[in-house]
Amino acid sequence: MVAIENQSQVARAVAAEAGPRIPKEARRLLHELAAAWADVADCRALQVVPLKGAMTNEVYQVRWLTGVPSAGGEAEEPRGEREVRKVLVRIYGDGVDLFFDREDEVRTFECMSRHGQGPRLLGRFPNGRVEEFIHARTLSAADLRDPEISALVASKLREFHNLDMPGPKSVLIWDRLRNWLKTAKNLCSSDEAKEFRLDSLENEITALQNDVSGDYHWIGFCHNDLQYGNIMIDEETNMLTIIDYEYASFNPVAYDIANHFCEMAADYHSANPHILDYSKYPDMDEQKRFVKTYLSISGEEPDAEEVENLLQSIDKYTLASHLVWGLWGIISDHVNDIDFDYKEYARQRFEQYWQKKPANLQS
Repeated sequence: MVAIENQSQVARAVAAEAGPRIPKEARRLLHELAAAWADVADCRALQVVPLKGAMTNEVYQVRWLTGVPSAGGEAEEPRGEREVRKVLVRIYGDGVDLFFDREDEVRTFECMSRHGQGPRLLGRFPNGRVEEFIHARTLSAADLRDPEISALVASKLREFHNLDMPGPKSVLIWDRLRNWLKTAKNLCSSDEAKEFRLDSLENEITALQNDVSGDYHWIGFCHNDLQYGNIMIDEETNMLTIIDYEYASFNPVAYDIANHFCEMAADYHSANPHILDYSKYPDMDEQKRFVKTYLSISGEEPDAEEVENLLQSIDKYTLASHLVWGLWGIISDHVNDIDFDYKEYARQRFEQYWQKKPANLQS
């Protein structure tokens, strides 16, 4: 789960020999990459810009001034007029192996790149990788409320779900929930387990799985973490790019849409990024517009019954989203040292689950 700083609002660059947070192996890789680019004036004269909002990884923009040096060693163009070459460095967070298999994630990343769906992988080091820097703007929390941008997201998500990805096409959500529940129980104290009602969640997961078993059941390749920071827009072309596939897998598409709707309650760049505002959850008109756009093929109006069936399924899968990210928050609180109040985040997700759980969902 990563929210990347809007690239038009990047904080002041930290000029350094790749900075203290960049591992030695990563510095070596960056130097090798830059040395191979003829337009980089000095492969060791780089700047590092921390990108805010990360909750699983540390993410940095690294950039070099371009321009061919003169015989005296100085670049011929004035410093202020020169272009920069940029890459993105991702340093993996602690404990991520509890959430997903990194090798699977890298294979997904490379496959997405071959599909033309995301940045290229430029190199790997033991605890991270270097990626192509996409020259586009990361969406903001407010962008998800914009009807035009929301329609673009709906169309892009339909395209994403239709990707022909390798590997088994089986649904992952239920195994993920049970595995994360087991991990959370192993990490939590008895008081924490009682506070979050962990002993009751196995029955809740089973009841929810049974409840959705007969619903709209189109299975697609799902992002599973489609918050605003994982969507980028080229403002010249209005083309979207979906990034960060750490949690991606095959799942019911209704779950992926439900999770995207839940993310509208978040603003990971606010003063209190862990606080969720569910008054921002899309109302029925917004949901219907999104689903109609999602289901539209070649501009044709979707069948009203199909729209209603998908909306009903999405409503049920919001409960699964709350459980997933509630458990994620509990686990992260024990294994991740990123400055984010994971426990309070988890508390809010579980509160939403118990508030929204229908009376007829028997555990």
